[in-house]
Amino acid sequence: MGAFLILKSRRDTVRLGKAIARVLTPGDFVLLSGGLGAGKTFLARAIARALGVSSRVRVTSPTFTLLTEYDIKDGMTLLHADLYRLREDMARFEVEVIRLGLRERMREGDAITLVEWGDDLTALLGSPALRIELRAASDVSREAALAGPLAERLEGAR
Repeated sequence: MGAFLILKSRRDTVRLGKAIARVLTPGDFVLLSGGLGAGKTFLARAIARALGVSSRVRVTSPTFTLLTEYDIKDGMTLLHADLYRLREDMARFEVEVIRLGLRERMREGDAITLVEWGDDLTALLGSPALRIELRAASDVSREAALAGPLAERLEGAR
């Protein structure tokens, strides 16, 4: 089951982030895909804010650190990974995912995980609960294709 959305503005993207946050539970893995400038980090920030990350905390793409951890509501944790730098080198990709403890953290089930540029990650971590493919349709509008088990729950939450 899936959905295709036209996000006409940043406000629409923030609304989508809020809707996604409402259906996420600990242990969920969300994969954000799309080219450079497609809006992956903007959507990740909207989800993080909706999950309770303070507006005083900068939510940016962890391109260089690879993984950022945020405290969110109810004592939970949000893991935000950006694996852009690793996409060309699969051997390093696997080593870094293991070094970061990402697979173990996800298996513990106490965190919600957002991953940018992790299309090849599914071989290591399994299928995401929600896969979102973003595409820039213009300077401000985006197209979003949603798939995975959470896509159906999301339909009822919007």
